[in-house]
Amino acid sequence: MAAEQRKLLEQLMGEQLMSGPGTSRGPQLSMTDSKVCRSYLVGTCPHDLFTNTKQDFGPCPKVHSEPLKSEYEEANNEQKKRWGFEYDYMRDMQKYVDECNRRIETAQRRLEKTPDEIRQTNILLKQISDLSENINIGLEEVRALGKSGAVSLAVMDYFKIRQYKQAKEERERELKALSDTSGPSGHQKLQVCDVCGAYLSRLDNDRRLADHFYGKMHLGYAQMRKTYEQLAKEYKGKPPPHRPETTEPQGPRGDIDGGAGDRVPYGRRGPGGYGGRGYRGGRSGGYVGRW
Repeated sequence: MAAEQRKLLEQLMGEQLMSGPGTSRGPQLSMTDSKVCRSYLVGTCPHDLFTNTKQDFGPCPKVHSEPLKSEYEEANNEQKKRWGFEYDYMRDMQKYVDECNRRIETAQRRLEKTPDEIRQTNILLKQISDLSENINIGLEEVRALGKSGAVSLAVMDYFKIRQYKQAKEERERELKALSDTSGPSGHQKLQVCDVCGAYLSRLDNDRRLADHFYGKMHLGYAQMRKTYEQLAKEYKGKPPPHRPETTEPQGPRGDIDGGAGDRVPYGRRGPGGYGGRGYRGGRSGGYVGRW
């Protein structure tokens, strides 16, 4: 019954209107059509990595065609080189990796110490350094007095050394307490994950940390970073193939890409920083472990 209703709606509205964005639209789209998602053809579209997470990018504005993906996977290496879709894939991933890196830097700055905390830390470090120097000098004097037979003076100096050691231990405890509680959220001992940018607590148990490191968002960014770095290393210094301007029908706004995610011509620097001479490396992906 549902199939008959859908067939009737397709006859009334047209098959393309029923397909919706990001779905296969049949054989009317060619492999080189600008409406096809090339990241999906080569690997995994970033829009598919973070569905139902805090970093959900929403549906991809490009078409994900399973028949075209199968056709691409069955093509030989020479044909794939002529298409050059790997460069589109790298540029797409670089955009999201750079955005994540900026988010990580912003999160790390939020955990930095205030000027007053920095001043207190410097004072304690200076006091600890001075006390350490007094202890070392005192020990040298005690040894010299002991060799000369001035035992009473050596005992007095050794008593001062013990006081220096006690003062040093107190300053070290104060420094540790300041380090543990400094920053806007220092009492929680937060740290920023250098893969996905999420806040982590050093107080979390192994299960909570495992939930994060094996979560969809962390694994998605780890996969994206690893794939990007592999492709960037493989194609470093290799210029993309020359591809003539597309003659596909124009989109509803008169642009080639139909108004969604326009591609920057090769040889120019796009938003992701690509200039036709390799890519900038990002942070390393994968499991980052505990501290």
